[in-house]
This record gives sequence, structure tokens and C-alpha cells, in this order.
Amino acid sequence: MDVLTETLGQRPGKVIAVHLSYRSRAEQRGRTPAHASYFLKASSSLTGSGEVVRPEGTELLGYEGEIAVVIGRAARNVTPGEGWGHVGWVTAANDLGLHDLRYADKGSNVRSKSGDGYTPVGPALIEAGRLEEGAIGLRTWCDGELVQDDSTAGLLFGIGDLVADLSRFMTLEVGDVILTGTPAGASVAQPGQTIEVEVFSTTDPSVTTGRLVTRVVEGPALAPWGNPPKVDDQQRADAWGHDVAAQAGEPRFELTDDLRARLEKVAVATLSAQLRKLGYNEVSIDGVSPLVPGKKLVGRARTLRYLPYRKDQFAARGGGYNAQKRAIDTVGEGEVLVMDARRLDDAGTLGDILALRAKVRGAAGIITDGCVRDFRLVAELGLPVYAAGHHPAVLGRRHIPWETDVDIACGGALVQVGDVIVADDDGPIVIPPALVLQVLEAAEQQEAEEAFIAEMVAAGESVDGLYPLDPTWRARYDAWRSDKK
Repeated sequence: MDVLTETLGQRPGKVIAVHLSYRSRAEQRGRTPAHASYFLKASSSLTGSGEVVRPEGTELLGYEGEIAVVIGRAARNVTPGEGWGHVGWVTAANDLGLHDLRYADKGSNVRSKSGDGYTPVGPALIEAGRLEEGAIGLRTWCDGELVQDDSTAGLLFGIGDLVADLSRFMTLEVGDVILTGTPAGASVAQPGQTIEVEVFSTTDPSVTTGRLVTRVVEGPALAPWGNPPKVDDQQRADAWGHDVAAQAGEPRFELTDDLRARLEKVAVATLSAQLRKLGYNEVSIDGVSPLVPGKKLVGRARTLRYLPYRKDQFAARGGGYNAQKRAIDTVGEGEVLVMDARRLDDAGTLGDILALRAKVRGAAGIITDGCVRDFRLVAELGLPVYAAGHHPAVLGRRHIPWETDVDIACGGALVQVGDVIVADDDGPIVIPPALVLQVLEAAEQQEAEEAFIAEMVAAGESVDGLYPLDPTWRARYDAWRSDKK
């Protein structure tokens, strides 16, 4: 028997699962949804620790460690700020699914996800009052190796948002279960392997569910009627968790420490010139300036989008753990949070507390084409921040924090999650990841040539034929460069 049925005295009525809800998983899949989407799992799939059967003749039994929330108070038409208050308990779950049958139900996952034993939960329930909504950790192990390690701080949609969204359409009843989605690292388990999942408080790790243990065993083949198991290379890639670049046979871009250090040494003006040669003329984030001149910024983009203020929508989305706070609370080390504030200069989009939180999390910096309030305090933090100006008003004067990690426009430039942002006193530019190495090498070459030219000009040479280098001066440059090595 599962812990929910034992505690409630009856099997939960609904088990609702979220398709894609963690930033790490969205990056892995190469797409970030604007809103949550869901599917149902049969409540008869619930079980506790134990064995799960992979039918003979199937290949892809996927496991997904998840945080499961259990409704403790009925919810209908509640707001995102009220949603968490309707959660009674939290536990660990393993959202198992047979990818061999995903094609059969057109995304509803009826057969692939609702097999008997395909929703292990437990082993213990944590009362929601002992947890903070944004500080619930999740870890998954496969044969003792840690394969998933994330928390609700990495959710694209907070738990309160999920409860509120679902409650617009249906009454969430006591005991109903919401599986809040899985982070990157979910994969495929083979017969003989053991999957363990634990949920815990990130502020007090002693508050834990303990480990939910599922052992995979081989079982009889499915009956020969109905849709047969079927997989292809795309299905295998999805199940095993390969990213989009790997599926296309391309290496995934990584902003290594070496690349970061090289980008820090090159002027943004030089990078901009090289991008322009490639036809990229709209990659500068215009109209913003550094709060503290003299700081270089290099990092991968995360995004936050504001929409115009409207009373009803601000009431629904502006308070509580809103998109702005989620963005700040999930920005990672070396990342740049880029805000689309529609170039408005009469309301703040960042203050000192949230800037401090971003700094503590190791963010490389923040860029907003709106304003900063608490200007002096933010500047004193030492975090590179670029803004259109400063203004005392809170964001609610003009903005609703709408969504995170979507394509945005900031200062006239398109910014996508994962783009490389480089900024200095001339302002920020956006470099598509696929172009970084090409643009960087060309910029380094340009700056080496310009160093030689400057040295010659300082020595009294005319710029005629020197700037740019003609063949004669090119030969002298090559000799100069060789001597420098």
C-alpha cells in the first residue's frame, strides 16, 4: 500500500502531472513553455517502495524523480498567492513511464504512464507547514549514483501557481496529488537497476521523506492486442535525456572558464565589429549603462519578461512568489539575468534586496532596459548591473512580472536563454552561442593588430597604409607578432 492511501484511508481521487516545469529540463529539451501543461495518471498506478515491472519486449522504462504535493484543503479558483496554503503534505515520487507506448496516446500518456506501480510515492509525508515553498529539495539516484539534484527554486512555475492554475478548471480535493515535474537528469532504468528518490527541506535537511526505493524487474510481455511497443531514435534520445544539440550530432556549447577569461579581455566594441561583419547588426542592448563603470560582465543569459500593469492581472501575478522573485531566486552562478521592461524609465525593476540575492547566488550580473531603485545600495553591492536609469517607484507602477526563461526583447535586442552576454562601459551585446568561438578569435586577432598599429602610431608613423594594414605593413605586423610569441 502507498503512504497516501494509508494516511488518508482511501486512494487519492486524482493524480495530475506536469509535463515540463524545471528550468534545467527545459534547457535540456531546448524549449521553455510560457505556461504549465498537464496530464493525468491513474490513481491505481500509486504504490510505495518496491518493484516495478518492465514488460518483456519493451526498451524504455523512464524514471523521473519528482516532488509530489498532496492537497490538504479543497481548492477552487484560488490565486497563486493562496495556492501553497492548500497543500497539506509533500512527498517524493517517481513518475515512471514506458516510452515505448508514448506514441499511442498522442501526448495524454494514458498507457505509457498509468501502468500498475508506475507512480511510487513516499516513504513518508512531510507536513507542508514544515517547509518553505521555494526551498524544497529533490535528489534521485540510479544504482547509488546521484543523477538529479535540484529544488523548487528551479521551477519555472511555483507550486502555488500550479495549484491556482488547475483550480481554475476543477476542484482540487483533499488527497489529490500533483506531481510537480522533473529536473534534468531523468533517464531510463534497466531490469536489475534501483532508483531512489528523496525530498527534503533545503533549509533544514533533517526534514526529509527518506528514500523512496524502486527496483526494476523484467516481466511478461504485453498482451498482443492494442498498440504494440514501438521506439525510434528520437524517442530513445528523449527517454535517455540527451539534449537537442546532441540529438543533432552537434556538441553542446559550454561557456568554459577559458572562454570566459578570453571574453573578459576583449572589448565589447571589438566583438561588436566582428558580429557586424557577420551581418549581426541588432545585437547591442541599447539605452542601458553600468551603475558602476569599469566592470566587465560575461555570462549566459536567463530572461525575465514584464508586461504592462493592469489591475486584475497584477492582483493575480504580481504578488507573492512572482516571476521576478523566481527569476532572481533561480539565477545560477555565472548567469546574467536580462529583463525586458519595455524601455520604460519611470518605474523600478530591481532593488537592493533582490540584487543582493542574485549576488549571493553567484550571478554574473543583471541587465534591465527599465530602471533600478535603491540605486546607491545596488551600486555598492559590486554586482555588475546595467540599467536605463534609476527611479524610486516600485515595479507595480508600470509592470507585471509575467514569465521567466522565454525569448525577450531588451534594449532592442532579441535575447534567448543561453545566449552569451558580454558587457563593458560601452554597453552589453548578445552573442548567439554557435558564434562565440568564431567571433572571439576574430576579435582577438583584431585587437592584436590594433595594438601593433597603436604602437607604430605612437612611434610617429602615418596611418596611411597602416590603418588598416596594407600588404607591406601586414608583413611587418606578422614579424612583430612572431617576436611577441
